[in-house]
Amino acid sequence: MAKKKPLAIVVHGGAGPDSDHIHTNKKGYEEGIRQAVDEGYKVLENGGSAVDAVEAAVISLENNPLFNAGRGAALNANGEVEMDAAIMRGNDQASGAVTLVRNIRNPISLAKAVMINTKYRFLGDMGALEYAKKIDIRLEPSSYFITEHQFDLFSKKREEEFTSSDHIGMDQLNARMHGTVGAVALDREGNLAAATSTGGTENKKMGRIGDSCIIGVGCYAKNDTCAISGTGDGELLIKNIIAYDISALMEYKGLSLQKACETVVLERTAPSEGDVGVIGVDQQGNIALVFNSERMHRGWKTSTGKKGVAIYPAK
Repeated sequence: MAKKKPLAIVVHGGAGPDSDHIHTNKKGYEEGIRQAVDEGYKVLENGGSAVDAVEAAVISLENNPLFNAGRGAALNANGEVEMDAAIMRGNDQASGAVTLVRNIRNPISLAKAVMINTKYRFLGDMGALEYAKKIDIRLEPSSYFITEHQFDLFSKKREEEFTSSDHIGMDQLNARMHGTVGAVALDREGNLAAATSTGGTENKKMGRIGDSCIIGVGCYAKNDTCAISGTGDGELLIKNIIAYDISALMEYKGLSLQKACETVVLERTAPSEGDVGVIGVDQQGNIALVFNSERMHRGWKTSTGKKGVAIYPAK
């Protein structure tokens, strides 16, 4: 009798600085991560693909107003929501990404549609919205995405900008304000997939594009190596091509998933440069959760019995 192949899913809800808001809503965050893990794992248990599993997990987080993606997306400097998302499958390295999208309830589903149904890899702004309308991707009014928490952050940052005695620039004020959600999975066929979605940074410049929607940075999947979803300071992740670098270390140096993640996040990135976090899975069902920040919301479940939810570093 053939041995059953392992199943695994890992999700994250962003890496970065700690906050009073996280402490106040700790149980809500943990439950949100747990629900996303369960949604994704259910797909795998029922024989679904890794792509469908990461989509299901990310949708769960996009629908949860606590996380900076979908409904809980950050507001840009104009008080508007601009969202990014990307998805990639490991067997053929097909990918789809969208950027600067508005009114899309679940940007990750639009990214998946780009991957599966078009000859393109990346759609942005109004072109992405027009495509979403054409294929009946669910839309929502702008008010749906604006949560009280994100509006408060937006208002506070605006106040700081206008009252600062030394006229601190908006980019400096926002240097450590960020958030992302993502998932990686391994299915019964031995295929890997990765997905990442974000609302960006609070009070970001209109049109700013971060790491989440860039293949090889925000996410990457290749069956021969791993599936990775990244989070943290977007510009830093872009500079270091985080997700692909982990895969390359495994492919060309023969490093294990854990060692590759630790090398990129803990050794090649100085803590003073900014926050970086990654989640990963390989074809053997090994998982990795590595970050250099004060916290990374994360959860995992495998067919070998590994299961958990955490926010802060393990003691």
